[in-house]
Amino acid sequence: MIVGVVGGGQLARMMIPAAIELGVEIRVLAEGEGMSASLAATAVGDYRDASVVLAFAEDVDVITFDHEHVPQEVLRALVDAGVAVHPGPDALRFAQDKRQMRARMAELGVPQPDWAPVDAVGDLERFLADHGGVGVVKTATGGYDGKGVRVVRSAAEASDWLDGAAAGGPRLLVEELVPFSRELAQLIARRPSGEAVVWPLVQTVQEQGICVEVLAPAPHAASIQPVVDDVARAVAEGIGVTGVLAIEMFETTDGRVLINELAMRPHNSGHWTIDGAVTSQFEQHLRAVLDLPLGSTALLAPTSVMVNVIGGPDSGSMTDRYASALAAHPDVKVHSYAKSARPGRKVGHVTAVGDELDEVAYRARAAAAQFDA
Repeated sequence: MIVGVVGGGQLARMMIPAAIELGVEIRVLAEGEGMSASLAATAVGDYRDASVVLAFAEDVDVITFDHEHVPQEVLRALVDAGVAVHPGPDALRFAQDKRQMRARMAELGVPQPDWAPVDAVGDLERFLADHGGVGVVKTATGGYDGKGVRVVRSAAEASDWLDGAAAGGPRLLVEELVPFSRELAQLIARRPSGEAVVWPLVQTVQEQGICVEVLAPAPHAASIQPVVDDVARAVAEGIGVTGVLAIEMFETTDGRVLINELAMRPHNSGHWTIDGAVTSQFEQHLRAVLDLPLGSTALLAPTSVMVNVIGGPDSGSMTDRYASALAAHPDVKVHSYAKSARPGRKVGHVTAVGDELDEVAYRARAAAAQFDA
């Protein structure tokens, strides 16, 4: 069995050990030389070029992805050529376009913030008038890690985006500003035959739009876990996703859980599963796209805490700090993405597991701090 992964980032990199354990051959189409997944990069090329991607896919059993940015026309060309693509274009469009995603979630009847498409100034002005004079404007495509999101209190505050959309740039939508108490994420894996499994709900901690740590399972979430399970299964089935699906959510101050965004690939909120679950999200993703029976999502310890290394050391790489970091924290797992340091960039993560949340979180945060600038 051969899995072709389009995209050479850290998600593709973390599929490599899982593929080795399964005895699956993995090949990567990287965007450039020296990327995070260069260990398995058998080709380098532009994922936006259908001829490049079709050539890469010629002798693989399935194509999957490190990111959701492959254009629909390229995805359709793969399907038309008889290539197994998981997740397929009909599912991926809901991760690529937030307007389509919101419309589909409304059709499925799952909980989400109030929203509206914005095609003109009047659309935004009406929404703001109906929602206390404030809203969250988003670009429908292209935003991630806090980019493409703006809280506005007047249409004038989004005038540049409105002008850009009118000139052919990303379309816009607006959502209500949700009064939330915390952010959550639910991961589910589904294979083409329909089998689906979920991991425990996790709590994510964000700073400046970037996830900095994940608590698994989410504290004090037993009462909402069954509801979230049902929502995740309804979404996965309703959009026909295959592979890992991450559903980012808000828990509101009045106890509701609302869908924020979708990601159809292994996700930062699931990195803890490498060290904290029987089956990691990366192994599960490979199983799912190959339509193999899915693995257990049971916890290996009562709690896991994953902390991202953001930016990294002032110079060099994470490995330059290994001697001191690994000696000081031998009970914490360190994962480097083989990326150079850069402000705001995720260059690795650490995971601690154990019995008591506060103690586990302390160990994970202390270990991550070893790699700070």
